[in-house]
Amino acid sequence: MTGMDWLPMPRNLAEAAECEGRQAWVATLPATVRELQERWSLTFGEPFQPGGQTAWVAPVVDDTGAELVLKVEWRHPEAAHQADGLREWDGDGAVRLHAVQEFDDTIALLLERCVPGTSLASRPEPEQDSIITGLLDRLWREPAPGHRFRSLQLMCDEWAEEFEQRHSSARARLDPGLGREGIALLRTLPATAEREVLLSTDLHAGNVLAAEREPWLVIDPKPYVGDPTYDPLQHLLNCDERLRADPRELALRVADLLGLDPDRLLLWLFARCVQESPDWPALAEVAVRIAPT
Repeated sequence: MTGMDWLPMPRNLAEAAECEGRQAWVATLPATVRELQERWSLTFGEPFQPGGQTAWVAPVVDDTGAELVLKVEWRHPEAAHQADGLREWDGDGAVRLHAVQEFDDTIALLLERCVPGTSLASRPEPEQDSIITGLLDRLWREPAPGHRFRSLQLMCDEWAEEFEQRHSSARARLDPGLGREGIALLRTLPATAEREVLLSTDLHAGNVLAAEREPWLVIDPKPYVGDPTYDPLQHLLNCDERLRADPRELALRVADLLGLDPDRLLLWLFARCVQESPDWPALAEVAVRIAPT
């Protein structure tokens, strides 16, 4: 890819930009990429397809011949401290961060490239359980003093408020009492953790790639600090068939692999199923089945 006046756009990014009114950001993307090309002496390949929804991501080679990945992302709250998290982990279970450049509305990351880059989602789910839990156990650590990471409490409070403000028809699939109980847990669970660690918060099989330096590496973390029992939830939610077939058994298996309190993990899973149920109707049924007695 040579010219930078026009960039091929990954399909998911183009659709998300249209939906979220980010056309102005897309219009500035060629100039941003051109500046990064000059700053970091990069040669580009075609961007990954279909790509993510908030970032333009492409394979690059720097002037030393290192094969890397450039990620150019519009600012959004979830990924605010991704670079900080990658610095903290320093390649221990996650891709290495080589450089970062921030603009007013954009964050650019120069990252280790995973080769062959096969997604863990291609593997059977029981194998995913073992790999995901092994990676989580490595990522959990006390962050350095003076860190900038936000608290899990903050994220949960924001989700709880959003749920409560939604029109009642969006919550009609769930008994109001169960809804209140789940959202109350979402607010209170973060404050009752026995320990707080650096979390990935969005670790699922699609965010783990096969690599040469290690068999599997985490990409695209959303770092927060809080209860480690929260962190397996996105993997559980993504195991749709097993979650709906036997949510307790799935949670108990993952809790055992991580040495977590299974009852506490079930409470977290119930709270998240309630919170997600307006947009993810199948989770309302799961919430009913695992509701605290």
